[in-house]
Amino acid sequence: MPLVRISLRRGKSPGHIAALRHGIYQAMRETFNVPENDRFILVSQHDADEFDYDPNYLGIARSDDLVIVQITCNSGRTVEQKQALYRRVAENFSNDPGLRPEDVFINLVEVAKENWSFGNGIAQYA
Repeated sequence: MPLVRISLRRGKSPGHIAALRHGIYQAMRETFNVPENDRFILVSQHDADEFDYDPNYLGIARSDDLVIVQITCNSGRTVEQKQALYRRVAENFSNDPGLRPEDVFINLVEVAKENWSFGNGIAQYA
């Protein structure tokens, strides 16, 4: 049920991209009660002129290695679960592919369960 979009600057290796995909999925499984095989992750790489960010917003020193993660998920998780997810994603990305925590930006978009169709024109969660 989460739909994950990962955006970053173009030029990273396939191994780097795989580590991001694995790290976010593992974090969601551990902290967000995401079922096994519920894995829908899109990665978009952007040229420098298509990837705009403030390098110091809120006093956080970001670099061109910034990764922006947007997760669309069902509403209902606690603040503690969300905080645990953010920490775990930053830890996973730090371990592999070696990102600094300052370069991990996460945004959650919560939606009602009836706003999903996983195929066959059916709202499976409605």
